[in-house]
Amino acid sequence: MLEPQSCSNCLAWGLLFMRCCGGCNSFARPGPHAPCTGCRQHGPLRKGYCRLCWHQARTDAAATGAKAESLLPELRYHQLFFAHTAPLWERVPRPRQPQYEHRGRPRTPAPPPASPPGGWLQPALFPVCRDLTRIDPDQYEGPDNPWLAWARHSAHRLGEARSWPRKTRLGVDKALIILMSRHIGGDVVRYSELHPALRPRRLNMELTIEVLDQIGVFLDDRTPSFETWLERKLDGIAPGIRRDVEHWARLLHDGGPRSRARDENTVWNYLNRIRPLLMEWSSRHDHLREVTRDDVLAHLDTLHGWRRQHTLTVLRSLFGRAKKNGTIFKSPTSRIRVGQREHGIVQPLEPKHIENSVAAVTKPADRLVLALAAVHAARSGAIRRLQLDDLDIGNRKLTVDGRTRRLDDLTLHVAREWLEFRCRRWPDTANPHLLINKITALGAGPVSQVSLTAPLRGQAATLEQLRVDRQLEEALVHGPDELHLAEVFGLDEKTAIRYANSARALLKRPLENHPATSPRTRVSPVLLQD
Repeated sequence: MLEPQSCSNCLAWGLLFMRCCGGCNSFARPGPHAPCTGCRQHGPLRKGYCRLCWHQARTDAAATGAKAESLLPELRYHQLFFAHTAPLWERVPRPRQPQYEHRGRPRTPAPPPASPPGGWLQPALFPVCRDLTRIDPDQYEGPDNPWLAWARHSAHRLGEARSWPRKTRLGVDKALIILMSRHIGGDVVRYSELHPALRPRRLNMELTIEVLDQIGVFLDDRTPSFETWLERKLDGIAPGIRRDVEHWARLLHDGGPRSRARDENTVWNYLNRIRPLLMEWSSRHDHLREVTRDDVLAHLDTLHGWRRQHTLTVLRSLFGRAKKNGTIFKSPTSRIRVGQREHGIVQPLEPKHIENSVAAVTKPADRLVLALAAVHAARSGAIRRLQLDDLDIGNRKLTVDGRTRRLDDLTLHVAREWLEFRCRRWPDTANPHLLINKITALGAGPVSQVSLTAPLRGQAATLEQLRVDRQLEEALVHGPDELHLAEVFGLDEKTAIRYANSARALLKRPLENHPATSPRTRVSPVLLQD
C-alpha cells in the first residue's frame, strides 16, 4: 500500500516501489526544494529539508567528494527503493581501513623498541622486600623508566610470537607497570613481592614471571615443596641416621655425577616405605653402622609379597649409598635375596566398560586421546609430548616416542576433527604441541596430566587400562610372541614376556588340560551300544 500524498509518477511505479516521500511533485518546479508532505506528517525537518533528501545528498557526496549540505539546493530527484528493505545508501560499500578492533576500543600502540639498560649498577647492601600493592597501573603517569620500557618491549615481542589475545596483553602490561615502574638497576622482583600485588587484581602471574625471567630480574624465593616435605619426614629420626637418609634422599631427587635424578614420586614412595622402620631403629641405634643383618631380617619377616620386596629394595639403595660415602663398613642387606615378583594374569576389559568410556568423551581432544591410548597403546606422557610434526596426515603416519606407525581410519578421523577445532579455536597459537588448551595455547608447554585423565575419571576403563588392554589384544590376536610385542609397542623384554604369558594363559582351553572330560572327545553311549 502506498503512503498518502504520492504523486502520479510514483503511482505509476506503485507495483514495484512501495515508498514515496510525498513531495515528488515539488521537483518539477524550479527553485528551492519545498518540504515533503510525508515528512511533515511523519518526521521533523532539518534545515528545511526532509530525511530522504539528506540521505540522497550524502549518497551523491560520497561519489563526488563534496559536502552533502552543498548539494541539497540542487537536488531534483530521489532514488526509490523497496519498502521494509535496506536503502541504497546503507548498502554503499565503504572501503576504508578499520580503526577499531572487534571490541570497539582503539588499538593499543606497540611500545617503542628498547634495549637493556647498560652502565654501572650499584649493588644492594641488603635485600629489602617492597610493598607493590599500592601502585595503581591505571593512574600511572610517571617518567619513562628504561627498565619498564625494556620489559614492555620484551612482553610485546613475546606476545606477538605466541599470539596473546588483547585481554592477556593488557593484563601483562598492567602487571609490568606495577612491578617495574619504580625499578632501578640492581634490583630484583621476588615472588613474595609479586604474588600479593598481582593475585588480588587477577593478573596473569605465569606470563608475567616469564617476561621478568627473560630480562633477568626475577628471583623465585619460594621454598620448594620437596624441602618442606623432607624436613617433615625426617623429624624425630636420630641425628646420625638422619644425616645419611637426608643425603640419600637429596641424591635421589637431584641426581649426582654418577647417578641420574629420579622422579619426585619415587623419592616420596621410598622414604614413606622405610620411615616407620627408621623411627624404630632411632630408638635403639644412633647410626646406620649399628644396624645389623638380624635387624633387617626381623623387619622383613613381618612383611609379605610386594611390600617385602619393595622394602628390601629401598633398604639396599639406602645402605649402598651409605657404603659408597664411607659412613658404614658393610651393608646389612647383602646376600638377602629379593626374589622375583610374581605378576598376575592380565585380564581383558569388559565390552560394556569400553563402551562407557567411549560415551564419556565428548570433546575432540578427549576423543583423540582415547584413540591414541586404545588403538596405539600410547602412554599419557607420550601423548602429552606429541608435536604437530609427529602427525603426518598426508602419508597417514604417526610418530610416538620415536616409533612411526600407520594411522588407522578411526585415529585419522578424530585427528582431523581435532586439528580443525584447534585451527578454528586458536588460529594464531605458536605452541608446537599437538594437544593444547586455553592455558597452554598462550605458551609453548604441554598440557597437564590431569587434563588427560579427567574425562575418564570414575570410569572402569581408564587410559592406562585401555593401553594395557590394547597390548593384551595384540598378543591374543597375533599370538603370544614376545618379539612381536616388543617390536610393535617398543616394550621392555620383561614386560613383553609378561603380556605373552598372560595371553598363553587366556588362550589355554580346558580340553587341553582334561581331554577325557571334554564333551567333544567323550564317546556317545548310543555309539557304544551299536
